[in-house]
Amino acid sequence: MTHPDHLSQEHASQLRRIRGRSPELDRLTGHVRAFAIMMTGLHGDRLEQWIATAEQDTLRPLAGFAHNLRRDLDAVRNGLSMSYSSGAVEGIINRLKMIKRQMFGRAGLDLLRKRVLLGH
Repeated sequence: MTHPDHLSQEHASQLRRIRGRSPELDRLTGHVRAFAIMMTGLHGDRLEQWIATAEQDTLRPLAGFAHNLRRDLDAVRNGLSMSYSSGAVEGIINRLKMIKRQMFGRAGLDLLRKRVLLGH
């Protein structure tokens, strides 16, 4: 994700055009921008304030998203605060699950093991 201040000229002009189409799109863009700044700057301490602001907005899907963030607030705050990422592990798990789904009902554990170890 790119910090909103580092958008290319083309993307910045597209964003200005989108914001000018309606007040709802302008408000939504502001909320997304604030969330992007939190994500890129690791400002998890601002999360509760962002959620409260988004929940008060009349944009129902945004308010629903903000409300659902409260379900696991500590994990979301940590994800927005820490520089650690489980992305590499998630990618490996995703690959293993895909291979497992492809192999379902076709072969036994030996072939599955070979596919995983050989990377095919």
